[in-house]
Amino acid sequence: MKKTTLLILLSIIATIIHLYLHDSPLTQSLYFSGENLARGYFWTPVTSIFIHASMVHLVGNMLFLYVFGRTLEKEVGSARMLLAFFLGGILSFITSLYFYGHKIIMVGASAAIFTLIAIVMLIKPLKFSLLFLMPLGLVAILYFIYNVLAALFLGLETNVGYIPHLIGFIIGIPFGIAWSRGRWKRNLLITLALLILYLIISGLLFALIQSLIFQKY
Repeated sequence: MKKTTLLILLSIIATIIHLYLHDSPLTQSLYFSGENLARGYFWTPVTSIFIHASMVHLVGNMLFLYVFGRTLEKEVGSARMLLAFFLGGILSFITSLYFYGHKIIMVGASAAIFTLIAIVMLIKPLKFSLLFLMPLGLVAILYFIYNVLAALFLGLETNVGYIPHLIGFIIGIPFGIAWSRGRWKRNLLITLALLILYLIISGLLFALIQSLIFQKY
C-alpha cells in the first residue's frame, strides 16, 4: 500500500472518531494546543494532523494529499515523503503558537500538505493534474498566493489556519531545493512562467466575457 493512501485512511478514521466522540476526554487529549502540550500531551502535534474539523475539511485536504502526496512519493520515495509530511505538520503547529496563543486548538493536515505542495512545485511543476485541470506547479503557486492574501486581509480572525499553511509551505522549500537535483531554479522559473501565462489567459477571457455582456445590453 502506498504511504499516501495510508495517511488518507488514518485521516478518515481519526476524523470519524473526532466527529462522533468530540466531547470525550479521549479525543480532547488528541487535539493540538499549547495547553495540551503543557499538560504533557506530547503526541498531539502528530495526532492533530489526522483529525479534521468537518467532512468538508477532510475531503478538501485529502484531495490535495492524494495528488501531491502520490506525486512526491513517486519522485522521492515513501520515506522522504513521510519525513516532509510529518516535519511540516509538527513544526507548523508548534510555530503557530506564537501567532495563536496557547488556548487555540489546531487540527488538520493542511500545513503538512502545504509542505508537500512546496516540494512538488520545485521538483515536478509541469506534472499535469486531471483533478485540478492544470500543472501542479501552477496549483501550488496559486494556492500559496491565495493563502498569503487571506492571511494579510483576514489575519487571525478566521477558523482557517492560513498562517500554519504558509509556515508549512516555507518548511517545504529547503526540501524541494535539496531533492530537485539542482533543478529547483529552473522549476521555479517554470512555475512563475505558468503563473504569468495563467494571468494573461484569465485576463483575456475576462475582457472577452465583459465585452460580450456589454454588447448584449
